[in-house]
Amino acid sequence: MGLFDLTGKVAIITGSSRGIGKAIAERFAEHGAKVVISSRKAGPCEEVAAELNAKHGEGTAIAVTANIAAKEELQRLVDETRKAFGKVDICVCNAASNPYYGPLAGIADDQFRKILDNNIISNHWLISMVAPEMRQRKDGSVIIISSIGGLRGNAIIGAYNISKAADFQLARNLAHEFGPDNVRVNCIAPGLIKTDFAKALWDDPDTLRRSTAGTPLRRIGEPDEIAGAAVYLASKAGSFMTGQAMVVDGGATS
Repeated sequence: MGLFDLTGKVAIITGSSRGIGKAIAERFAEHGAKVVISSRKAGPCEEVAAELNAKHGEGTAIAVTANIAAKEELQRLVDETRKAFGKVDICVCNAASNPYYGPLAGIADDQFRKILDNNIISNHWLISMVAPEMRQRKDGSVIIISSIGGLRGNAIIGAYNISKAADFQLARNLAHEFGPDNVRVNCIAPGLIKTDFAKALWDDPDTLRRSTAGTPLRRIGEPDEIAGAAVYLASKAGSFMTGQAMVVDGGATS
C-alpha cells in the first residue's frame, strides 16, 4: 500500500461544494477514499458528488447538506455518512464564515458570536460526533482548515483571525486527548488562496499585486495546493504527525 493511499477510508468534508473543500474531496477520491460532500445548498453538493461518481465510479461520493451552525444538522451529516458508508475515518472541518471586515471596536456581538460559533464551536461539535468511533478503532485523522491569519494580527479581519488561532489550540488539545488511541488532529494554515471566500483579496489586479508583493513565490495559491497537504495528513504518510499546524502560504509567513 502506498504512503498516500486512502483506499477503504471514508471522509466527511464540510464546505466541499467549492474552493478548498472541493479540491480536497477530489484528491481524496483520486486516492481511493469515499467522500461526503457537504455545504448548505443541495444543488452544488449534488453536482460535485455526481462529478466524482462519474470520474471514480458510482458510490464514491454522496451529498449531504448541513449548516454547520446547527448541531442537529451536523449530527444528521454524520448519521447519513454512517448509513451510506458504515463509518467515518477522516473528518475535514473546512467550512467557515467571516461576516465582518473592520476593527474589533466596530464588530456587533452577533457577528462576533457567529464567527466564533461557525469557526470553532461547530468544529468541536463535529469532531466530538466522529471521534468516539475513531478512538475505538484506534485509527483516524481530523483535519481543521485554519489560516495563517491565526498566526498574526490584522486590523481588518481580527475576529476571524482570533477564531483561526483558536482552531490551532483546539487541534493541540484534542491531539493530547485522542493521541493514546492513535487518532491524529492537525490544522492546515493556508495563505491567500484563489477561492470565492477570499475574492476581495484577489479579484482586482492591483489588490492582488499588493496581497502577493511580500510573498516569496509572488503569487496566489490554488485550492489544489491545499489538497495535497490534506492527503498527507489523512494518509499513512502523516501517521506520526499530530497537534500541528501545517502552513501552506507561498512563504508569506517566512
